[in-house]
Amino acid sequence: METPKFEVRHLLKDKRFWVASFIITWAAALQGHMMWLQRQDSFKQKFGDLKTQIDLEKAAENQ
Repeated sequence: METPKFEVRHLLKDKRFWVASFIITWAAALQGHMMWLQRQDSFKQKFGDLKTQIDLEKAAENQ
């Protein structure tokens, strides 16, 4: 019994391969973006928001 030969040409022509690749890439990008947003939020919690601090300082000066 002969096993089917794996050919890259057939794989690259298969639409399911490209759809699966796109979904995996999209999911990885989404996960990376969510991790980046979490880092931004934790930075703001740790050091505060610079724009808010400047606004508060200006309001204190005007009073």
